[in-house]
Amino acid sequence: MGITQWVLRDAPDGDTTAQNMPDQTMSARMVSVNPEDSAGEDASKKPTPVVEVLKQSVPKRTQVAAVQQSVSDVISLDALRVRVAECTACELAASRTQTVFGEGPDQADWLFIGEAPGQQEDRQGKPFVGRAGGLLTQMIRALDKTREQVFILNTLKCRPPGNRDPLPAELKACEPFLLKQIQLIQPKVIVALGKTSAQALLNSDQALGKLRGQVYQYGPDSIPLIVSYHPAYLLRQPTDKGKVWADLLLAHRQLPV
Repeated sequence: MGITQWVLRDAPDGDTTAQNMPDQTMSARMVSVNPEDSAGEDASKKPTPVVEVLKQSVPKRTQVAAVQQSVSDVISLDALRVRVAECTACELAASRTQTVFGEGPDQADWLFIGEAPGQQEDRQGKPFVGRAGGLLTQMIRALDKTREQVFILNTLKCRPPGNRDPLPAELKACEPFLLKQIQLIQPKVIVALGKTSAQALLNSDQALGKLRGQVYQYGPDSIPLIVSYHPAYLLRQPTDKGKVWADLLLAHRQLPV
């Protein structure tokens, strides 16, 4: 598919220079800063009409509360998967083919969080399939890992029509599932892929380029969280692969020795 093979190299802390790169609601607090003013966000998402945003921007509180209650006593990913499949808390339930819960071991050191399922994910019920999924697989292999050793999921469990950006109400409705997944998986590091994922996890409206290059401590367990570009963006902008490799090296350094 024309995907460059990425190979993990030993690098000293802070070394994210070109020679180490391949070719071209919980709150989080920032603990180390190395900002980069790079721009570039996932342009594949179709813009949502303003009227639709205004109509759906406020979540139905009773439904969100019901979701929160439904996951409060869940103690396993298998049980949570059933709750996700039964969810009708937002309008996406009416248009989905099936929910996309995510996949990986019950507990994983690495957790990759994308934005929302696309057409193929909606059909197959799996996250990150197709060309973007193939590129993510290469990224994971570069870390000397396989997809079976990490957990991959999205902020939303249902596909937005036309692959548009998730609406605030949809993110809010799905948030209890996302938080419970993180609690159960107990990752050692989280990599947020794409603007929607990063902004949702960090409760921020900053551009993705502004959020990159920093280490955040996420949730009560202070899980290191790193922001990077979505693989779909790299398919259109392969020259930014080096930036993503720098993000992965930064995430790798957060793992306990």
